[in-house]
Amino acid sequence: MGINDFLKGSGFKDFVKKQFIDVLQYVENEDGVLAYRFPMMDMEIQNGASLTVRESQMAAFVNEGRMADTFGPGTYKVTTQNIPLLTNLMNWDKMFESPFKSDVYFFSTRQQLNQKWGTPNPITIRDREFGAVRVRGNGVYAWHLADPRTFHQKVSGTRESYRVAEIEGQLRDVVISHMADAFAQSQIPFLDMIANQVELGAQILNALQPSFNELGLQLDTFVVRELSLPEELQKRLDERISMNMIGDMGRYTQFQVAQSIPIAAANEGGIAGIGAGLSAGFGMAQAMTGAMAQAYQAPAAPQPPVPPMAAPVVAAAPVAGAGDTKFCFNCGTKIPRAAKFCGECGSSQPAV
Repeated sequence: MGINDFLKGSGFKDFVKKQFIDVLQYVENEDGVLAYRFPMMDMEIQNGASLTVRESQMAAFVNEGRMADTFGPGTYKVTTQNIPLLTNLMNWDKMFESPFKSDVYFFSTRQQLNQKWGTPNPITIRDREFGAVRVRGNGVYAWHLADPRTFHQKVSGTRESYRVAEIEGQLRDVVISHMADAFAQSQIPFLDMIANQVELGAQILNALQPSFNELGLQLDTFVVRELSLPEELQKRLDERISMNMIGDMGRYTQFQVAQSIPIAAANEGGIAGIGAGLSAGFGMAQAMTGAMAQAYQAPAAPQPPVPPMAAPVVAAAPVAGAGDTKFCFNCGTKIPRAAKFCGECGSSQPAV
């Protein structure tokens, strides 16, 4: 194609048209765009072009293949070695295409919110109280693009656009891979983790920050919404909590036995067999208390030995006035039926 054919064809119209592209700006018309290359005809930018960068944006000027500068919010005048009108006239033998190429990239710096994370498999951590514990967790985090140069060089490259969805999986894997180290460095026992999720999230954020910075990103918030144990470990934890709530098993057993005396007296055999039952019950309580203290490695208060209780003396045959007496539930001494306290040991007596 000769110069005359070019001047008569559409090529000359495009040549003239691109000389007037001097306003560079970008408005996001959809969510999820992190990087966007401004479309320029033949990738040529006029010397002195106006660049407008809005809030929540940054821009980068790439001249002749290298990132020359980055721009925050504001209006700028772009100065380049690329003067299209003069250059094109000097390169008519190259079909009026300039050998000097420039690009402008816009980057979104607003926060990417509600990015979910979760542990697909339990993470094994070492706990001061429980030893090795397998923990599951989930929550959300937020980040934003902070360093366009690093992000352009390591992530987005020369693509026309780069979206959040393309890096989301990578970031989630980074979070999970560093989670075990973050838990270990926090030095917070598992039971305290649940009560201090805000503090735990802040410590995990600090542990993850360097990995985000390597990609040109800034981790803004990290929220731990839930921590849980595998089902079998959760059952053991529930059992331990129940035992702690009961407290002194010896006193608990005494209370249960005292509550059962009126019921036992009303059954066949009356109160005659309660003495032996009390001794067996107290002995069992002591054994259970010692076993639990050893199993859970919790210091148990020493329990005084409970003397075996003498079985109450039951008359072989009915005697006169027997209906006016009863036996003390604690020491077995015969006392008046209407007595509310034992005259021998002073124990309070249930109504019979």
